[in-house]
Amino acid sequence: MNMLATLSKSRLLMILVIMLFFSACSSKKYTVKSNTKADAMSHLKNKQLYRFVTDWTGVNYRYGGMDKRGVDCSGLAFLLQKDIYGNELPRSSKDQARVVKEKSLSKLNEGDLIFFSFSGRTVDHVGVYLNNNYFVHASTSRGVVVDDLSIPVYQRAFVKAGSLKN
Repeated sequence: MNMLATLSKSRLLMILVIMLFFSACSSKKYTVKSNTKADAMSHLKNKQLYRFVTDWTGVNYRYGGMDKRGVDCSGLAFLLQKDIYGNELPRSSKDQARVVKEKSLSKLNEGDLIFFSFSGRTVDHVGVYLNNNYFVHASTSRGVVVDDLSIPVYQRAFVKAGSLKN
């Protein structure tokens, strides 16, 4: 009888350990961030914009550049607006910022322009909004990339955003 009681206690203990293990595993909540660069790209409505961004991603930064050998931020915005939307933009980011009708970040649409000041004085950088808080731009260190606007460095440098004035 003693052996039977010990065996039952052992089984009971084993069942409790297994239950604790499974309940501990199920209580952890893992969240998967659904807003990724790939999601932003896959949700683009304009397929020409999708092709433009994928074709230019990875192109090196070159101040004053306007081709696949190298492009700067305002050159990328200039070419994208011209090739995809048929819009003419000034060449510099500072001048591009002057021809934009300002809107809040929550109201941005594909192709809208986003302006930054990393120097802290005037507009010195531009990107093109895609969706879900992502934008494409020519980074001086990484070339043409898609980045998340919620990254603190962009939040601090943000100046304004909007669409071209008609």
